[in-house]
Amino acid sequence: MTLSSDAARRYARDQAPRFQQELFEMLRIPSLSGDPAYAGEVRRMAEWLAAHLRELGLDKVQVMPTAGHPVVYGEWLGAGPTKPTVLVYGHYDVVPAALEDGWETPPFEPVEKDGRVYARGATDDKGQLFIHLKALEAYLKSAGAAPVNVKFLLEGEEEVSSPNLRPFLEAHLDLLRADVCVISDSSMRTSEEPAITHSLRGMTYLEVEVRGPSDDLHSGFYGGAVHNPALALVELLGKLYNPDNTIAVPGFYDDVVPLRADERAMIAKTDLTDEQLRQATGVAAAWGDARYTIRERVSARPTLDINGLWSGWTGPGPKTIIPSKASAKLSSRLVGNQNPHKVFEQLKAYIETLAPPTVQVTVRLLNTGEPALIPYDLPEMQAAARAYERGWGATPVFTRGGGSIPVVADFANLMKLPVVMMGYGLDDDGLHAANESYSLAMFQRGIETAIVYLEELASL
Repeated sequence: MTLSSDAARRYARDQAPRFQQELFEMLRIPSLSGDPAYAGEVRRMAEWLAAHLRELGLDKVQVMPTAGHPVVYGEWLGAGPTKPTVLVYGHYDVVPAALEDGWETPPFEPVEKDGRVYARGATDDKGQLFIHLKALEAYLKSAGAAPVNVKFLLEGEEEVSSPNLRPFLEAHLDLLRADVCVISDSSMRTSEEPAITHSLRGMTYLEVEVRGPSDDLHSGFYGGAVHNPALALVELLGKLYNPDNTIAVPGFYDDVVPLRADERAMIAKTDLTDEQLRQATGVAAAWGDARYTIRERVSARPTLDINGLWSGWTGPGPKTIIPSKASAKLSSRLVGNQNPHKVFEQLKAYIETLAPPTVQVTVRLLNTGEPALIPYDLPEMQAAARAYERGWGATPVFTRGGGSIPVVADFANLMKLPVVMMGYGLDDDGLHAANESYSLAMFQRGIETAIVYLEELASL
């Protein structure tokens, strides 16, 4: 039997050089969402994508405003109402990059070397986003139709935590209605071990400020009589952890979904050894809750990390003072079914109970994101596994991601969609780092896998 995906895959192979050049065009646009000076470039990137969607023959293509950077929307509904509708999400914005950061080539002038393209956004997320546009094009140009309906939702603020996407979703639920959401913004350890991410951690981000004297004091005059705010802060922070490296905040673990035996077996397929951790990070030894493996600690368990500390004099030479205040930023990575606002209240209440009467302690919430936990036995997930086997040529593993993509929880909880995270990058692509790159062979394999996935979904 000849499958419709066969012709689409042949088309994709024939057009591979053009696809790559079009990707390079995308990568030349410095769509830095976090820098107001680049707002025009972010808009230019959105307009470029919209024009490309129109060229492919999509309908209702729009660059839609938000309170920040725009969202690009387009749809192809030619498969008809009896076929599933796929919502493809991706982001076209990137983080800053400059030669002085350590880049060997200009970050917004793509350079091909040893089968890889080096440029900011190559793997995060322009290359992976573009895979889905090219998969749909391959169907439309080879057969005149795709096996399922496809909608695109491409945003320009993911790298600044998508502050305006949730309101956009709430305002356009009917427009975005679909049966499954597909996201390609993740990675795999090696090219022969593709990964489907079925869990992401959420986030509670807070700031702790400790105030003592009304101004910095001479340590010779007042040392020993005034509780140093920097000392009070580190004393307080030290009490957030138990001797076994677990988090001491009362109730912190109450809502954590326990790991089942089959989930632990799945995670074990991608586990890290102590030596691998040391080589990857440069640390002297692993740390954490010894009841869990390293991979479980970094993906399936909640955390509490100190992200920054500042107080007193940090310039050259001595300055013998008791600083008037000290501050710290803390982030807590959360897993299902933890609520980020509840966790903040738990952290705040505990920190306030630790505050000594000698200083004033203020706890502020800075940011939150909900965790997402999606069963990997869903039909849409299993269809993705079959697509990798047919299109990529390797059996995938189901993994939990340690990071956060806040919109995944919005799709799952607000829109009630199964979310399938099909990563087409590598862990060592250098996303957010100097010399970010993407394998052009994996770009092509990703297109063929995305082609097959649409066919697999049509048969559900």
